Amino acid sequence: MGAYISLIIGCILVNNFVLTQILGICPFLGVSKSTKTALGMGGAVIFVMTIAGLVTACINQFLLIPFEVTYLNTIVFILVIAGLVQILEILLQVISKPLYEALGIYLPLITTNCAVLGAALICAKGEFSLLKSTVYCFASAVGFAFALVLFSSIRERLELARPPKSLRGLPLTLITAGLLAMAFMGFSGLGN
Repeated sequence: MGAYISLIIGCILVNNFVLTQILGICPFLGVSKSTKTALGMGGAVIFVMTIAGLVTACINQFLLIPFEVTYLNTIVFILVIAGLVQILEILLQVISKPLYEALGIYLPLITTNCAVLGAALICAKGEFSLLKSTVYCFASAVGFAFALVLFSSIRERLELARPPKSLRGLPLTLITAGLLAMAFMGFSGLGN
């Protein structure tokens, strides 16, 4: 039990996919203008990444490894993730039309979100069990969502600021992301 708690804390704070492993930067920068949209994207990523972790671990353990075709894991995982995103898109259209419309173009970004694929590949390379893969992917997704919501709240606050003209827009966004990443480096002592 203690190992899983350590894994969860490590994934959320110490080895945050966005801020320390530089995975999922595109949605991190693109969806973080509004906290409401960031919450929706974070929830969608948590759902997709957790299910993708479980499904890809099953495929890896019961198909790819026994048939000795682990070299196909990247292609197979991409297809599985794309299928899961399509299912999520259909469910959101039926269950929550406003959330589906709020996410707009960002929902298909989950398909190409390298954090989702990266988590599945890390689990496969580390030969994680089904439970450990699912916990790892869930915790990594929670860390992704945490960083996304935190960054979006900072960006909303920066909208009220009056920075110099040369820093407005993307430069200030990138500087803020860098400072947030440096702040998360302070958690690296927790992993030891």
